[in-house]
Amino acid sequence: MPSPATGLRASAPAGPPSAAPTPARTTRRAAAAASVLLALALVTACAPDAPSGNGFTYTPTPSAHASGTPTPTPSATALADIPDDCRAILTADVLAQLDGTPLNDPAFGSSGPQPDGGLICVWRDPAADTTGLVTTISYMSRGPALEMLNKLVVDEGYTCYTPDGGTRCEKTWQNPTYPVTDGRTLFWRDDILIDTAYSALAPNGYTAAVVAALFG
Repeated sequence: MPSPATGLRASAPAGPPSAAPTPARTTRRAAAAASVLLALALVTACAPDAPSGNGFTYTPTPSAHASGTPTPTPSATALADIPDDCRAILTADVLAQLDGTPLNDPAFGSSGPQPDGGLICVWRDPAADTTGLVTTISYMSRGPALEMLNKLVVDEGYTCYTPDGGTRCEKTWQNPTYPVTDGRTLFWRDDILIDTAYSALAPNGYTAAVVAALFG
């Protein structure tokens, strides 16, 4: 599951509105971009937003994310198939942590198997103000994936690393309305993107379970 915020970068004090970026800040941003580009470049083509407003917002359309995530497109080179069962991709331990949380309630719109072959899993009680978890699994080719993940690193301070033959990027932040932690974890491998946004609901081992179910 989405792991704790190993790479959340502290925000620098705001300067005057007209202040130009300092050379040090420009250097740090360039270094961050170069670092993730190097890491992602090592992944072959066959191998690798926070919810905004008050409370936890679920939007099933990928392009609606604050990060500007490109709309996924099916890939003929994907080496794995996306499952059609949100429970089957989780271990017994993770399911136990989600026990009592409704799955794919109609109140949250389109979920479950998607027409493009993707899968959306919404773990959330409609009566809850913020607690919930949404995972979107979709096909995304290497080019758009690299562009999106690099943008998250440079613009939003995500941390990326390369476990399990893929690339994982993540970040957590304080919910703007409630005293809970929100976050987002993305994992890309073999032209498949696993994108999970969550608020006050982060089962241990969640993302790892999904990765193992898809790629073995």
